[in-house]
Amino acid sequence: MRIPLLSLASLAAVASPALAQEGGRPSLLTPHGGLMFWTLAIFLVLFFILTRFAFKPLIAAVAQREQALEEAIQGAKRDREEAARLLAEQQRQIADARAEAQRHIAEGRAVSEKLRNDMLEQARAQQQELVERARRDITSERDRAIADLRREAVDLAIAGAGKVIEKNLDEPSNRRLVESYLASLDAPRPGR
Repeated sequence: MRIPLLSLASLAAVASPALAQEGGRPSLLTPHGGLMFWTLAIFLVLFFILTRFAFKPLIAAVAQREQALEEAIQGAKRDREEAARLLAEQQRQIADARAEAQRHIAEGRAVSEKLRNDMLEQARAQQQELVERARRDITSERDRAIADLRREAVDLAIAGAGKVIEKNLDEPSNRRLVESYLASLDAPRPGR
């Protein structure tokens, strides 16, 4: 504060002889002691009032604004770090979900392949069972058909023999005789 007052006083001392030579007409640059005193007094009073009542709230407001900006910057940094952490967490969860989905797909394929193989094996077993049952049925039908044919042949042979002889022989004994003959025909012959 002393430097501006000294520079102002030195400026006034240098400018006053030059202005006095202009003819005595007052100019704005002409230093007047009374004007300088009141200007300086008003300036000091205004400076004191501003320092006392205006500068402190202004400096406090600027400091508060600076602190708010600093907190906003720190908050933005924290938010950015949190967002980066959440993004990394989301990416990890997505990767885990993809791995889990791939594992479920692989398990599903394995289960479906096993189920397919089990169904094929079951179908083969059922087919084999049906073939075996059909063979048994065919064998049973063939044996029954052969037995029916034998009975029919015996009945025809007895009927034919009865006509030829025209004598009614004892039917059960004739039946045994024909059956034993037919059984001897079924027996393997030595050349076969």
